[in-house]
Amino acid sequence: MDFSAVSSALKAIGELTQEVTSLWGVDEQVEGLASELRWMQSFLKVADARKVDHEVIRTTVVEIIELAYDAEDVIEVFALKVASKRKGGFSNCIKRSACFLKEGCLLHQIKSEIEKITTRIEVLTRQLKTYDVSKLAVDGEGLSSSTERLEARRPYPHVMDDNIVGLDDGIKDLVTVLLDEQSERRVVSICGMGGLGKTTLAKKIYHHSQVVGHFKHLVWVYVSQHCQKRKVWEDILSDLLILSEEDRKVNVEKLAKKLSSFFEENKCLVILDDVWSIEAWDSLKQAFSARETKSKILLTSRNKDIVSHADRNGYLYELQELNYNQSWELFQKIAFPQTNSPGYKIDAKLKELGEEMVKHCAGLPLAIIILGGILATKYPSLAEWLKVSANVKPYLNNDKGEVLRDVLALSYDDLPPYLRPCFLYLSHFPEDYEIPANRLIQLWVAEGIVSSKQEEGDEGQIAEDVAEGYLLELAERCTIQVRERDIATLKIRSFQMHDLMRDVCLSKAKQQKFLYIADQSNACQLSSIGRVRRVSAHKLFWIQCIKSPHLRPLLFFDTFLPGEEMEKEKVLTMARHDESFNPLVWFIAIGVLGTKLRGIWKYMFNNFNFLRVLDYERGGAAGCKLPNDIGKLIHLRFLSLRDLTFGSSKLPSSLGNLRCLQSLDLRIKNTRFKSAHVPNVLWRMQQLRHLYLPVECNRKTKLKLGTLRNLQTLVNFNTKNCYVKDLIYMTNIRELKIRGPFNIEDFNTELGKNPPIVQSKYLHSLSIINYEGRLDPRHLTHLLSSCDSISTLRLDAEIRRLPEYHYSSSNLAYIKLRWCKLEGDPIPTLEKVPCLRILELHEEAFIGKEMFCSGQAFAKLESLSLKGLDFLEEWKVSEGAMPCLRRLEIQDCSQLKELPDGLRFIATLQELKIESMPKTFKDKVEEGGEDFCKVQHVPSIIFQNCEG
Repeated sequence: MDFSAVSSALKAIGELTQEVTSLWGVDEQVEGLASELRWMQSFLKVADARKVDHEVIRTTVVEIIELAYDAEDVIEVFALKVASKRKGGFSNCIKRSACFLKEGCLLHQIKSEIEKITTRIEVLTRQLKTYDVSKLAVDGEGLSSSTERLEARRPYPHVMDDNIVGLDDGIKDLVTVLLDEQSERRVVSICGMGGLGKTTLAKKIYHHSQVVGHFKHLVWVYVSQHCQKRKVWEDILSDLLILSEEDRKVNVEKLAKKLSSFFEENKCLVILDDVWSIEAWDSLKQAFSARETKSKILLTSRNKDIVSHADRNGYLYELQELNYNQSWELFQKIAFPQTNSPGYKIDAKLKELGEEMVKHCAGLPLAIIILGGILATKYPSLAEWLKVSANVKPYLNNDKGEVLRDVLALSYDDLPPYLRPCFLYLSHFPEDYEIPANRLIQLWVAEGIVSSKQEEGDEGQIAEDVAEGYLLELAERCTIQVRERDIATLKIRSFQMHDLMRDVCLSKAKQQKFLYIADQSNACQLSSIGRVRRVSAHKLFWIQCIKSPHLRPLLFFDTFLPGEEMEKEKVLTMARHDESFNPLVWFIAIGVLGTKLRGIWKYMFNNFNFLRVLDYERGGAAGCKLPNDIGKLIHLRFLSLRDLTFGSSKLPSSLGNLRCLQSLDLRIKNTRFKSAHVPNVLWRMQQLRHLYLPVECNRKTKLKLGTLRNLQTLVNFNTKNCYVKDLIYMTNIRELKIRGPFNIEDFNTELGKNPPIVQSKYLHSLSIINYEGRLDPRHLTHLLSSCDSISTLRLDAEIRRLPEYHYSSSNLAYIKLRWCKLEGDPIPTLEKVPCLRILELHEEAFIGKEMFCSGQAFAKLESLSLKGLDFLEEWKVSEGAMPCLRRLEIQDCSQLKELPDGLRFIATLQELKIESMPKTFKDKVEEGGEDFCKVQHVPSIIFQNCEG
């Protein structure tokens, strides 16, 4: 039984009670409430540690969760509506006197609510006190968690790379079939039960150098159990970079026709991952109807009948279970972190235990990986391994499906209490959804699931750092699958859940009434459910179905309007271009649609007063403007309006009421104007940690941000709409993205006489994007000299010349330059940056003809990308330059005559990718060409789109 959700809620209560108990008016009531909660918390901690699973306690926990949330709500109402107004000063006294009666009524109401909650908790407390938890434990301690060893956290090799065992034959067979242009096989299928590694094998094919070189375009799309053909087709078009705004409005038949034509004209490989049924294929096949084509389709499925139905000449590859030797090899890679260390020897007793447990995994890679992930967190404790072994053996003697289910359940049971609510939170996200790590971390922090004081040993860490550690631990335990890492820091940027692991997550979340997942099929049930705390809308519905006033997070993963209304909106949009267009009918229809949109907002603002999180993922038409009533949601911690489309560009000043906000995303769209107007109220949100301003603000927008001292992320800052002097007060800023002009007023030409711009020792990422004229290199130099701790720098602006390297941070590991139009060779400056690992020079970053890398250049550089350097003719590399280079990409540098001779001396080079280069250049580099001798030692040479 899991009590971690209770512990999380009680911790939030404790923080709030500490804040308000010193204030007169409710001291006695709050102290009584806090006393009962403290006893409840201690009882549940003991019960949780001993894995108590008793019917009475289990049924009582649901009530405790509700009471804990109720207590948090009422105390926060007091903190926001009463305590916050009890400040000194004559003007405040006058204001308070004017509304003394109103405050008195509110105070009486809050006292009454607290007393009711306390009484209900006392009843539950008396019930629980009759149980001695020390006698209710199943086996004394159950599975041990890794809490005690958190301070010894370390990176695990298996988190960085896929653990591939037993797939070599499959890779060879599938690559051969896909590259055979004489064959009539257009559809290739990888089949097998869940957990065998179908997606892993498909990923290896997707990244295989021969496959990348053979096909002009490669596309990966997740289909999943609930196939939505429009979404699948739009995802494919987006991946091909040919999805237009018009495509989002046309009917699906036109999308299918566009895709079919593209596949006929271009040699593409489309990977459809996780196709569940023949019906799903039939709904999608219209887009793949081209007959005269060299394009191919690779699909993964548990249903082997799909391939013969899709293509009578199709090729079926059936994945098999691993044999024992392969199973043991895979297990070692995960469970024994130091296996690859020279001279490392596995402890004999641990090896014996491991071999015994692996035998029960039935050769299923996912089961082995999950079990290995559990044991890796307990390595090298023999006692811990024995406990896991004791829990594994009794039920890993079932059939393969049962084995996998049981190992997945075991992985959840072994999670320490602080990780369980983090894991359960993942149930909000749809199947196969690629979850952005930053967004998830902000949601965890906003809901209080993770806080800066959560671990006694981590008092110096802010909540985001603690959350990042928890996410890494979930990856180490193999409960999530990392999809993308930050190119400079290697931190997790996005991840997914295996669908079987997600099933476990959903099952546990449902069991604990953690959230309600809503769509059009079950939305009507919401009206009959009394209290719903969390709602995640995967397919949109009329939110008037939600009747719970105590809703906390509301996450939308579909467009703002329900599907049938969106179709009407598209018809209205297209009707304006129709010959039979009737302005009166169109105007009335638009008015009706606008009324419905206002109704959605009004219902939300009037009924969900305790919302902590409001997040729109896919945007869509949202009405004429954002209503003023949004200011009623005073409890909001997280608000994302990204990609919502409004008729008006003006945001309401009532946003300033949302003083609890920690994350705010204002990257809205509007139908008439490119630029948005943001009122100067953001300075009131002094708890803001992450702020995303609109991509473009109008001239009337002028924001004071100097009070936002807790800000960690600031995106789309510029000196046209903000004040550069405010940056110096943001001493916690970590990521700064400047979009638009950056000019320093009263700038002294003697750099040393200007005050610093940034004084945050935590700033690690700086981006500048400016298409509104040239950026003054002196202003850039001064900014860089203030950012002495950054590891990532992106410059997408015309600067003509680079600042000297000594003005830049010595920690820089990643630099990307684009449209800088540098006239002089940038290499002599860049090669001196001591820690530079990744360098990208793209789209006219340099407009000269020659580049030269000296013998001491780029001592730590691992990856170099040259793209769109239209004027580059000659590139020279001396012997000894770039001694650590592993990857080199040259793309669309049409004037470059040949590869530099110095590449022959770079023994570390593992991959050379040549893309969109003249055929004459490709011929030189290919085997037999005059440049091949320079790169014949490189294991992987990829050519793509070098035909013309």
